[in-house]
Amino acid sequence: MTTYEIILYWSEEDGSFIAEVPELPGCAADGATCQEALANAEVVIAEWIETATELGRLIPLPKGRLLFA
Repeated sequence: MTTYEIILYWSEEDGSFIAEVPELPGCAADGATCQEALANAEVVIAEWIETATELGRLIPLPKGRLLFA
């Protein structure tokens, strides 16, 4: 399980739950249920980190709970 903060919310426009990872720019996933969106976010986080590593980009360390969203 990730230590990055994940913000989970319902998107009426998308008709699904959205899981955003604010510390990883552009990292987000969706799902029909909260659980599915969170599971998909775990996969996307791993892929984001793998791609950043391959490209030699800096990977932010998880800060934990943010004070704002």
